[in-house]
Amino acid sequence: MSRLVRGLAAVAAMGAAHAAVNSVLLRKPPADPPRTARPVTVVLPVRDEAHHVGDCLVALLDQRGLDRFRVVVVDDGSTDGTADVVRAVHDHRVRLVTAPPLPSGWLGKPHACAAGVAATDPRDGEVLVFVDADVRLFPDAIAAAAALLDSTGLDLVSPWPRPLATGAAERLVQPLAPWLWTTTLPLRLAERSPRPSLAAANGQFLVVRRDAYARAGGHGAVRGEVLEDIALLRAVKRAGGSGGPVDGSRLAACRMYEGWPQVRDGYAKSLWASVGGRPAAGIAAAAVLTAVYVLPPVAALGGSRAGLLGYLAGVAGRLFSARVSGSRAWPDALAHPISILTLDVLMLRSVRGRRRGSLSWRGRPVAPTGGPSATMGR
Repeated sequence: MSRLVRGLAAVAAMGAAHAAVNSVLLRKPPADPPRTARPVTVVLPVRDEAHHVGDCLVALLDQRGLDRFRVVVVDDGSTDGTADVVRAVHDHRVRLVTAPPLPSGWLGKPHACAAGVAATDPRDGEVLVFVDADVRLFPDAIAAAAALLDSTGLDLVSPWPRPLATGAAERLVQPLAPWLWTTTLPLRLAERSPRPSLAAANGQFLVVRRDAYARAGGHGAVRGEVLEDIALLRAVKRAGGSGGPVDGSRLAACRMYEGWPQVRDGYAKSLWASVGGRPAAGIAAAAVLTAVYVLPPVAALGGSRAGLLGYLAGVAGRLFSARVSGSRAWPDALAHPISILTLDVLMLRSVRGRRRGSLSWRGRPVAPTGGPSATMGR
C-alpha cells in the first residue's frame, strides 16, 4: 500500500509540475491591444436568456478598438421574452434573427450558431466571435483576442473566461475544467496537433478566423456534438488549422451555473461526452482521478508522508490552475479531494442518464454523437 501511495503521489506531483509549466506557456493577450481593422461579427445564441442577454449586450456594445463590428443575436425558440429584451436595444450594430426549426441530427447550440453565421455575408479578413449570454466581456476583450490571432498565427483561440462561483457546489466544481487541461494538456504541442485528445476549448467565448471556420465546415460539421466547442476546434485542425485555449481571465468572466441543481443537471448532460461518449471510459477516468487525488490524502490522515506530499501536489496544481484561470485560490484549493469526489458523483449521474436516454437541457433531449475531449460542462 505504501508503494502504491508513493506512486500516486508521484503522478500528482507530475501533474502539478505540468500545470506550473502551462501557467508560463499559456498565451496571454496584450494589456493594451491595438485597434483592429478586421471586420468582427459576434454571434450570440440565446434560448430563454431574458435575465442575461441585456447585460451581455451592454458589455458587447462597450467593446473598444473595433472599426467594423456587428452582433447577431440568434433567438433559439425562447419563451421568456428574450427577443423583447434584444428588440429594446436600439443600436444599428445589433441584429436579431430567429433560428429556424431544429432539423433532425442537430443539437440546439450548434444550429443556432450556424444560423447566426448564415445570416451575414462574409467579409475579407473577418473574425467570428461566439459568446454565451452569461459571459461578460471586458472592454478590450475582442480586440485583445483578435490581436492574439494575429500575433500567434493561430486560426482559433479560446480565451477561457474567469469562472465566477458562489456557494459550495459551484466552488467545488467550476474550477475543475481549467484545472483538467492545465494539468494534462501540453499547450504548445496541442495547438497544432491534429490528435483529437490534444484539444481544449470553451464555447463561452470562441474567436476564429472566418475562412478557417468555413474550411472546417462550420457548425454543420459538429451539428450533433454536445461539446460543440471542442468538436469545432478539432474540425479546424482537421482542415489544416490550429488553435487552443488562451488566457481569458482578464478578458471575460462567467458564472456558468447557479447553485447545485444547475451544476448537477448541466454537467450531467455533457460529462459522459468528455471521455469519448463511452460509459466505461467515464467510469475509468473518474477512478483514475480518485486514485491520484483522493487516496493519497486519505493515506495522509493515517500518517503517510507520501500521502501528504500527494495531497499537497494536488493543492499546488489547483493553485497553478487558479493563477491561469483567475478562479478563487484560497481556501478552495485545500478542498481538492472533495472536488474530485463531487466530480465522481456528477460523472456517475451523467453516465447513468446517457444509458437511460434521459438527458435533456433547456427542454430538449440530448442525443449527440461522441468524441474524446478535454473540457467539461456547458
